[in-house]
Amino acid sequence: MKFQQDHTEQARCRELAKSSTFYRSVYSEIEEVGWEHLVRLGGDLTFLSFRILDEKGRLHFMEIQLDKTYPKSPPSISADVPYNFDLQWSINSRLKDVVQQFQEHLEKLQEFWSTLDDIDKSLCVIGPKQPSRSISHRQINIGNDCFIMLCIDANNPRSLPECRFMGSGPFVGSLRKKWQRNSRKWTMDKPYLENLACLLETQLPRPTDVLKNDQQVECGICYAQCLPVDDELGAKSGSGTDYTCDNTTCSKAFHSVCLGDWLRSITTTRQSFNVLFGNCPYCSDPVAVKINNVKN
Repeated sequence: MKFQQDHTEQARCRELAKSSTFYRSVYSEIEEVGWEHLVRLGGDLTFLSFRILDEKGRLHFMEIQLDKTYPKSPPSISADVPYNFDLQWSINSRLKDVVQQFQEHLEKLQEFWSTLDDIDKSLCVIGPKQPSRSISHRQINIGNDCFIMLCIDANNPRSLPECRFMGSGPFVGSLRKKWQRNSRKWTMDKPYLENLACLLETQLPRPTDVLKNDQQVECGICYAQCLPVDDELGAKSGSGTDYTCDNTTCSKAFHSVCLGDWLRSITTTRQSFNVLFGNCPYCSDPVAVKINNVKN
């Protein structure tokens, strides 16, 4: 009986020693990466999340799951990227090597993200509403109730994208034929938007152009195009949306009256003189709206 107890105690001590070694090793490797990059750390130290800035200043998060046999077995990596990298691992590898390989992977994706950022900034993108860094498609309003879906190749973002046309009527049919006819004109050395204009034989509408011509812009809070006709609203009575989120991937429209009322209901909203500062209810980017006594 005593032999069994001694054996159990020895096994427990060995496990504690292993755990202690594991903890010291992980803490040491986090130190090498830099504690300022650590976002989350699991209680048993098998889960870690690091934040990494790429060369364009974009923020990325990399989640790492460690096995108890680490570093004998490689960690599992998860990140918001269009495809994962093949982790090169050996018994002598450390967390800093994982971070370095992730940074190298981010470098390869810079042109892909820059292409998408250019599309988001320059065209009327209506979807996805809040695209993650792993998403490679964009749905674009090209006017006349017609849309195109572009799928960009993450490995070769300057190549001819897959394009799907959505809508009805002769306008869509005409654009589809132009795309098929001109697809050979796509060249890798041209700016992306210039290539699109060449294939479609037209300049695609810019975000502001579409908003000016779109008669169906609804407020993101009250879901109505126009405010009610009401003396209490003063000069705003019956008016349309007059505030748009500056985030180009959001561009949600609001009545400034509705946005002001909504911001007042949020405890984190700040006020300086007659301006309310808060966050967009859709994308959480900063918004600022001037408030007045609406009734003159």
